[in-house]
Amino acid sequence: MDFSDVSLVALRVFREVAERGTFTAAATSLGYTQSAVSRQIASIERAAGASLLERRRDGVRLTTAGQVVLRNAARVLDQIDATTRELAGLPAEGGTVRLGWFPSAGAVLLPRAIASLRRSQPAIRVVSREGSTPSLVRALRAGTVDLALLASAPPFRPLDAESPTLELETLIERSLMLAVPTGHPLAAGDSVDVAELRGQRWIAGPAAGEDTLMGVWPGLDERPEIAHTARDWLAKLHLVAAGAGLTTVSASLAGAAPPGVRIIAVHGGPQELRRIVLARLPGRLTDAAAHLADALRTTVP
Repeated sequence: MDFSDVSLVALRVFREVAERGTFTAAATSLGYTQSAVSRQIASIERAAGASLLERRRDGVRLTTAGQVVLRNAARVLDQIDATTRELAGLPAEGGTVRLGWFPSAGAVLLPRAIASLRRSQPAIRVVSREGSTPSLVRALRAGTVDLALLASAPPFRPLDAESPTLELETLIERSLMLAVPTGHPLAAGDSVDVAELRGQRWIAGPAAGEDTLMGVWPGLDERPEIAHTARDWLAKLHLVAAGAGLTTVSASLAGAAPPGVRIIAVHGGPQELRRIVLARLPGRLTDAAAHLADALRTTVP
């Protein structure tokens, strides 16, 4: 086992594969061919004297040895990046925090937290990126984000089976809500019974990597009529405003609803809880990450 000849390119490729979950996605992100990615992974596995990735039909998963290499590779690459920034006269990486966030967090929670942090800690630089839960969990493991803001639904299972276990902090837990056009009969009250949702037209989109339709009220005892499909939550809400159908929203999005949309509660069925959680690797946070975490806690709607 000899890592003295392992290149920084190989380390970066390995981290990208670990984060993206497939060789193909890593190649696309880096602008490499898939064969070039495979060669870099082969070189680092030769140096390790062990298989670092378990190849599966749905992508790759880190082996125990891979977790060790990734943890140390992330540390080395962060130090190199910090050195590069310092030599270029840019702010030190210690003043930067990298945040991943679930799609609808960008409508309300993220802007509020960044604005709050800018007022209290103007020297801290926040770099953020939107992503699905699986991709952000991999990014945490790969060390390319420091914190991940995630949405979670029952039964609130662990985010992954890797070690060490991610630390999760529930920022808020509220019931799922319903977005209806203001002119719709269901908009007359503050809530509706779940039975009144039968026969409605829905605006929905598939959850990343799942068959679940995000936007349809869970547990309906009928096959829903999907009038429009959209992944973007703002697009869904504007379609609701246009009278095109109904969609579900987290309570945190209520303040971002455009004119023409009413956000109401649903009762009469199982309680549909949703959590916003802050995830990170165990260990001490940097000062910048700790300040951002505080801003998220205090500004969660």
